[in-house]
Amino acid sequence: MAYEISGSLLEACSCGAPCPCWIGEDPHGGKCDAFLAYRIDKGSIGGVDVAGVAFAIVALVPGNILKGDWKIAVYVSDKAQPAQKQAVLDAWTGKLGGPLADLAKLIGEVKGVHDAPIEFRLEKGKGILKVGDKVDAEMAPYTDAQGNPTTMNNTIFTTIPGSPAYVAKAMHNRVNIPEHGMQWTFENRNAVQGSFRFAA
Repeated sequence: MAYEISGSLLEACSCGAPCPCWIGEDPHGGKCDAFLAYRIDKGSIGGVDVAGVAFAIVALVPGNILKGDWKIAVYVSDKAQPAQKQAVLDAWTGKLGGPLADLAKLIGEVKGVHDAPIEFRLEKGKGILKVGDKVDAEMAPYTDAQGNPTTMNNTIFTTIPGSPAYVAKAMHNRVNIPEHGMQWTFENRNAVQGSFRFAA
């Protein structure tokens, strides 16, 4: 098996909530400025144990999400060993096939791959992501009357194929990466949380 991994996702973007991209509609404002952050809790890629590795993909999506041509910058935890970093990059760039290869097809340009300290916390539905001085976001899920998270299932687009996602709101979503043309500050916009299990 090329990989078998599980963990958590934190995602936020410029769209209002919930994000229309997940159901295949055009993003609010015609484009989507987003980040996707993954923390692998257990598993291996190409025989390399990658448990504990966190990384973030910051993306400029120029139009409909399904048309691709994303421009991205990748930040991998500076605590990751070189073999772990390479394994993660191999999987998420589609080299190892499976569900991650479908996501990789949407990427048009990789502007850079960097090491950075990453704080990824998801506790009792509250998510916090900090990537050095580049990304800072805090989010919480929408809930039903009983306090259960609102879920999305069977959507045409997902960053965690095969798993339900929780519709959330980012109280703040700040990105400051001028060297890659990525700078924004949003409040009370779309966010997504979830767990994932990928295998190929």
